[in-house]
Amino acid sequence: MNYLLTNIQKVVSLTPQEEELLLSSFEERSVKKKDFLLKEGDISKGLIFVTEGLLRNYSLDKNGFEHVLQFVPPGWWTNDIHSYKTGLPARFFVEAMEDTDYLWIRKKNMEELFIKIPKIERFFRILAENSLVAHQARLISFLSMTAKERYMSFCEQYPSLTDCLPQKQVASYIGVTPEFLSKMLSELKTETKR
Repeated sequence: MNYLLTNIQKVVSLTPQEEELLLSSFEERSVKKKDFLLKEGDISKGLIFVTEGLLRNYSLDKNGFEHVLQFVPPGWWTNDIHSYKTGLPARFFVEAMEDTDYLWIRKKNMEELFIKIPKIERFFRILAENSLVAHQARLISFLSMTAKERYMSFCEQYPSLTDCLPQKQVASYIGVTPEFLSKMLSELKTETKR
C-alpha cells in the first residue's frame, strides 16, 4: 500500500486522514502468470495499480493476431478505460505475464474518493493527461517511425523490460512480426560491433 501512496504523493500531498481513507478504498489482490484480470467482452468495474509483477494489455484482431497496447510494470495503472467509463464490454485483455500483486478499486469507491478527497480527482486528471500524451506519441510513432525507431522508443519507455520480455511480445508492441524483430536485432548487434 505504501507503493500506492508514494505514486500518488509524487503529484498531490495527502493528510494522514486522507491517506487512511484512500487505502481503505483499495483491495489487495494477486494473480498468477497467464491468468486474466479482464477479458475482451467483460465489463471493467475497477482500476488496477500494479505493486509487483507485470501485466500486459492486448487486443486480438479478426485473424487472431495479438496487438500489445501496453505493458504494465509496478507503479503503473491499467484498465480498459472505454469499458470502465461506458459500462460496455471491454475491447481488450489484461493478462499477467508473471505472478502479479496489485491493488484494485471499484468504480463506485473511486467516485466516492473524488468527492471526499478532491486531490485524488486532480491526481487522476493529471494521470489521464499524461496517458493521453503517451498514447498520442505512440500513435505518431506508428505513423512516422521506422520499426527500428519504434524499437528504440520501446527500449526507452520500458528499460527494465527489454531483456526479460519474449521477443514475440516486443514484436507485437512495436507492430512487426517476431521474425522481422529477430532479423532487426541481429542487424543492430552487427552495427554495434563495428
